[in-house]
Amino acid sequence: METGRTRQKSRTREELVSVLRDLLKDGRDPSVAEVAAIAGISRTTAYRYFPDKEALLHAALPETGLGSLLGEDPPSDVRARLERTLDAHFDFIRAWEPQLRASLRLSLTPGTARPTLRGGRAVGWYRDALSPLGTAGSGIDTGALAVRLRAVAGIEAYVWLRDVAGLRTGQAFDVMRANALDILDAALAGAK
Repeated sequence: METGRTRQKSRTREELVSVLRDLLKDGRDPSVAEVAAIAGISRTTAYRYFPDKEALLHAALPETGLGSLLGEDPPSDVRARLERTLDAHFDFIRAWEPQLRASLRLSLTPGTARPTLRGGRAVGWYRDALSPLGTAGSGIDTGALAVRLRAVAGIEAYVWLRDVAGLRTGQAFDVMRANALDILDAALAGAK
C-alpha cells in the first residue's frame, strides 16, 4: 500500500471493504473471492490486500479485530472498565445494526455455518473489562461472568428489547446497561 500507485491501491482496498459492508447488510457472509468478483477485482489482487475473510472483516468493521474496547488509558476500577466497554459495544451495535441483525438472522437458519460476525468477540471484550478481578484473587470466574454480561448486552438482547418489548433505542441500551451492571454488582457482592 505504501509504494507506487498509492491512490489506486487505496481505491481498490476501499472498494473491497465497501462491497463486503453492503453484502453483510444484505445478510450475506461472503468469502474474499466472492467479494472480489462482485467488486470486479481479480481474486489474486483481493488476496494481496486481504489474505483471508477475517482480515477483510477487520478492515470493514475495525472493532471486530480489537481484543479490548477500553481504548487509551483504561481505568483500573472494574465497574468503570465495564461501563466503558458497554459504551463502546453499544456504539458498535448502533453503527452496524443492519449488518448485525442480518448476521443474527443468518445464524438462526438451520444448517448454516456460523457467520463471520457471530465469532464471539464480545465475550473477549467483557473478559478484558473484568481482568482486574482475575488478578485481585476475588474467586470470581471472569470467563463465566463475561458470558453472562454478553448475554444481556449484545445484539440478541437489543433486538428483543426493540422488536418485542417495543423500547426505543436509548431505552434498550439503558436496560442492557442496567442488567449488565446488576450482574457485576451481584458477582462482586457474592465474592465478599
